[in-house]
Amino acid sequence: MNMHNPAVAAADPVEALMKSIRIPPRPSLLADLQQELARDDPAPAAISRIIGADVGMAGALLKLANSSFYGATRPAKSIDQAIAFLGMNQVAALMAGLLARQAITSSSGVSLAQFWELSTRRAQAMVFLSKRLHIGAPDVAHTFGLFCDTGVALLLDRFADYGATFDAATHEPLRRVTEIEDERHNTNHAAIGCLLARNWGLSSEVTWAILHHHDYQVIDDAASDDTVRSLVALSLVAERALQACQGAPVSLEWQKGGASACAYLSMGEDEVSDLVDQLLDCFTH
Repeated sequence: MNMHNPAVAAADPVEALMKSIRIPPRPSLLADLQQELARDDPAPAAISRIIGADVGMAGALLKLANSSFYGATRPAKSIDQAIAFLGMNQVAALMAGLLARQAITSSSGVSLAQFWELSTRRAQAMVFLSKRLHIGAPDVAHTFGLFCDTGVALLLDRFADYGATFDAATHEPLRRVTEIEDERHNTNHAAIGCLLARNWGLSSEVTWAILHHHDYQVIDDAASDDTVRSLVALSLVAERALQACQGAPVSLEWQKGGASACAYLSMGEDEVSDLVDQLLDCFTH
């Protein structure tokens, strides 16, 4: 019995908590896309056929793919053209985002519209930064940007007072957001987002970057994976732009990790400010 094993007994509440948080299963369409992309020679026609099987999703994907953020040379009129203009990986990343929005909903009546709007902008900002700075793959940056805060939506659904917790955590000037969450709920949105990313078959780099996206020491850790470090560093620049777009005078997260991001990206404060201004122009046009 667990009462005779303190270690097991101590772990039980955490295990029970994790089981009580609804992690939506990986959509079968995403699994099919990932299976095709994992082949030695993935076929664009097969990717198009998988996406085209869901007419609603295909239409939504085309609308998203034609956004100026993704750099298509001209508007795509079909999934085949979207794949030709953007590449299979970017199209699959856009599809994963649409599927996430469909799968991650609230059973408690909490509106997630603002959450998804912000997540979409973050993903777009990550793609912009990846391309502009020639760091990493834009589709990986997009996937991280969209999924990094999915744990927030899941915890809003699990805890009636999580909204107040997250608000307090994001207004904390010194401590990590995740520390505040852990104190109040014995878990945090980075851990839950990491769990969802792993269950959905996202890459290990994206999964680990989600787990550490409020742990800015990882940027300075030369032993950490470069993709993880770059995603976390770029996310700080994206967050600064998002805060500015919302009218915030400063980005508290940038104050916590901006120096590490600048050092890793080999950029000065003025260069970052220029990038943020460019992002704001993209957001408003």
